[in-house]
Amino acid sequence: MRIGISTSVIQRGRSGVGQYVLALVKALLSRDHGNEFTLFVLEEDIPLFAFVGDRIQIVTVPESVRPAVRNIAWHQFTLPQLARDLRLDVLHIPSYRRMLWRRPCALVATIHDLAPFRLPGKYDWLRMLYGRVAVKQLAQRQDKIVAVSQETAADVKRFFAVPPARVTVIPNGLDHHRFHPDGATPSPDRLPTRNGQHPHFFLYVARLEHPAKNHARLIAAFERFKAATHSSWQLVLCGSDWHGAEVIHRLIRQSPYASEIQVMGFVPDDEVAPWYRAASALVYPSLFEGFGLPPLEAMACGCPVLASSIGAVSEVCGNAAILVEPHRVENLAEGLSRMANDPALRKQLRHAGLARAREFDWNHTAGAMLDVYAQAAARVRPTAIARHLATAG
Repeated sequence: MRIGISTSVIQRGRSGVGQYVLALVKALLSRDHGNEFTLFVLEEDIPLFAFVGDRIQIVTVPESVRPAVRNIAWHQFTLPQLARDLRLDVLHIPSYRRMLWRRPCALVATIHDLAPFRLPGKYDWLRMLYGRVAVKQLAQRQDKIVAVSQETAADVKRFFAVPPARVTVIPNGLDHHRFHPDGATPSPDRLPTRNGQHPHFFLYVARLEHPAKNHARLIAAFERFKAATHSSWQLVLCGSDWHGAEVIHRLIRQSPYASEIQVMGFVPDDEVAPWYRAASALVYPSLFEGFGLPPLEAMACGCPVLASSIGAVSEVCGNAAILVEPHRVENLAEGLSRMANDPALRKQLRHAGLARAREFDWNHTAGAMLDVYAQAAARVRPTAIARHLATAG
């Protein structure tokens, strides 16, 4: 099969979708040797795909179409013609906002979450309207939709009325070469200190987005925890500024424990795992996630996890994390106290997390995705499935 993948929504690799696309392409390269792949890549993102070498064709997308509105227009009017010119069998769009209306070949889309339906006010009114109205019509024109969790699949069927037979759940994988218990930790000068010592600390890896990532309640819960326990534990936030970040920074400045809350900003990919290894616990109180990779990555690094019980996070974590209701500050504070005051619990969660993380692998994700490509192609061009089976065999 000739398979195209649009990558123009990866936000320079600094988003969950970006990590998904990069990891999936690497896994497809490792696993598949019979299909032909084409990546559509924005000019400034091409270095991110240096690992493909000459094994995958890269079609350069003008940098001028990076802005959202222009990017949507490029997907609707330019990409379909490119797909025809390249005689693609399948075109994979890894973001619901860029799904195509025109059908130049079989269409596959990945939907990570349906936040506009679950979090009122997450985006500006125009994006909310687009996500709620236009995207529903686009979703119904896809040959196959991949949902990254059962939670997201249920939302796709409920809000978009897509037939269940066209929705496949394929969980995100995990790069076990990057995320494992043994390895480097951040340089000592970047770690929190107290009286010259490195104390225990809670780590939150998420972009600074208010209110969706729930930093405000986490900061309030951390203040309650500190006031009640007088603990030396600190809080470290890793993530770039996003919508509403100014609210989070203001709350930190106003906090009586501001000196014990450290904001690291964006952390490059090669530094994320060291932070997990250094942390005493990951806290992940997001108000809604379609999957939620950081808790799984932390588990793979041997870091105990306290996470939100809402959305797909509890589905991903299973019984390997403390789950708390993220809207209730007192519940978050209680969870922080349990984690800090019970070393035996942290040890138990560490072992459970390592076992849970082993259940996720990008190689498995890539294999399932190849099957979906073949199924989608078979709906449009029945001979494509025959070619796929012949090369796979």
